[in-house]
Amino acid sequence: MTRHLITLSVNGQERRAAVEPRLTLADFLRDRLGLVGTRLGCEHGACGACTVLLNGASARACITLAMQADGVEVTTIEGIASGETAHPLLRAFRESHSFQCGFCASGFIVEALALLRETPSPSEAEVREALSGNLCRCTGYTSIIRGVLLAAQRLRQGR
Repeated sequence: MTRHLITLSVNGQERRAAVEPRLTLADFLRDRLGLVGTRLGCEHGACGACTVLLNGASARACITLAMQADGVEVTTIEGIASGETAHPLLRAFRESHSFQCGFCASGFIVEALALLRETPSPSEAEVREALSGNLCRCTGYTSIIRGVLLAAQRLRQGR
């Protein structure tokens, strides 16, 4: 099978690899780079567990080909923390008890980060709309929304 050389930045680190044309970005991140925080749920782009940022915009890694990320800045859940310091969004989710099993957490966190970068003071309705493409089987979403709103407040206050 023909392979294509791609160069991309993953969590601030340049990566080069030869990839097969049908290799998904999710499989590339998980299997080639060991970044298993990008979860595979439905593998059809419907559940949001595999959400990553591509040049700052949210995308479903399970339906994005690795070749499509050539020349792109990819941010995964592993790239959100700054060294040993948890991002305010991560802290707010933890304090709000937003997740039970945690399988969907990385997708929600990445999607929420994209929202907060674009809309620093979202309303509850805006949070609900932004996260509507992410599925959680354990919660009623209330604690997740509460976590995003708490993070938004703290980010505006610089905490």
